[in-house]
Amino acid sequence: MRVSDSNGSPNPTRLEGKITALVVCWVLGLGSLLAWNTLLTIGDYYYELFPRYHPARVLTLIYQPLGLVTMIILTSQEAKIDTRKRNLAGYTLFFLSTFGLLLLDIGTSGKGGTGSYVAICILVAGYGIADSLASGGMVGDLSFMCPEFIQSFFAGLAASGALTSGLRLMTKAAFEKSHNGLRKGAIMFLAISTLIEFLCVLLYKYVFPKLPIVKHFRSKAALEGSKTVKTDLVVAGIHKLVDDETQMERLSTKQLLWQNIDYALDLFLVYGLTFSIIPGFLYENTGSHKLGSWYPLVLITMYNVFNFISRYIPLIECLKIKNRKILMLVVLSRLFLIPAFYFTAKYGDQGWMIMLTSLVGLTNGYLTVCVFTAAPKGYKGPEQNALGNLLFLFLDGGLTSGVALDWLWLIGNGIF
Repeated sequence: MRVSDSNGSPNPTRLEGKITALVVCWVLGLGSLLAWNTLLTIGDYYYELFPRYHPARVLTLIYQPLGLVTMIILTSQEAKIDTRKRNLAGYTLFFLSTFGLLLLDIGTSGKGGTGSYVAICILVAGYGIADSLASGGMVGDLSFMCPEFIQSFFAGLAASGALTSGLRLMTKAAFEKSHNGLRKGAIMFLAISTLIEFLCVLLYKYVFPKLPIVKHFRSKAALEGSKTVKTDLVVAGIHKLVDDETQMERLSTKQLLWQNIDYALDLFLVYGLTFSIIPGFLYENTGSHKLGSWYPLVLITMYNVFNFISRYIPLIECLKIKNRKILMLVVLSRLFLIPAFYFTAKYGDQGWMIMLTSLVGLTNGYLTVCVFTAAPKGYKGPEQNALGNLLFLFLDGGLTSGVALDWLWLIGNGIF
């Protein structure tokens, strides 16, 4: 049943299925990063298997550049790519790669070695491609829908980190003194992640495109000239809109980037700084403390928990930064975190490091939602989809730059 506003047109905020769509977006966000966060969270297991191969840094360095290259290609061709096929391919690849890691560990009985490490690297490369397919595709898709949808999706992304970190602490406590405790925890994580990725495939294929509110926004986008939603409209039972090949005039990708360059740079700087610290610095550069082997896990957990909580702060309008200049100033102020981490690792105790890591998570999640809910406004559907892809590309670029810069922390540690 549709509810109309005063001029007789459907009111999208009151269409059936909004709550269901918010929940599905959250789960799809969870699935878009759960596999990768699982890999990061079981990092201590891989450090036990491959102590000399820097797994936290190497696996991230494989994942990110490949994801960035894939995202560049997809962004350049976004207007021609079928959104449904792109997102389904992404979630399916997440499922297959995670299942592959689980089978690899079971098949090798948890033994290390160069062969196993190379196989893990290949499967992690699948994560990079899957992330660009699913996460980038979902951001573009949700950019022409309710801002609450994209907020819910990004909250789900952050929830994956909080969930895996919380479970990791519990499994470490439960299995720490048992034989092969780290491996048992890792297998449990990979099994849970595999099931959730499969759930995402089912939700996106059979539930999301059939919700009335999603049909409404995709129909609107199709009327404005979008060709990326055609398959989903057919699946939803809407045929009359997909036969028209008329392409309405729209801003080019270059014009969209020029008009939103500050938002793009915001995301690049936010993620460049965050991932120049997390996870490699936290595993290898924080020294020994009273918490022992729990220390890096506690730091990662604090980052993930505050990254998750902060993504709900912009829902309170008075706490959301809307001014573009102020947003840029806040982003630039985070650069002071670099010397703060350096001196804290050298002279501070674990309490200060936990506080700094929490601050990184708090600002990362908050600023991400502020940018993505503000930027795609005032454009037609095809333009919003293109802008969503562009912004995610700069986010990915920041991530990749951060991963590369993370290696600089090793200078002076006897590695270089």
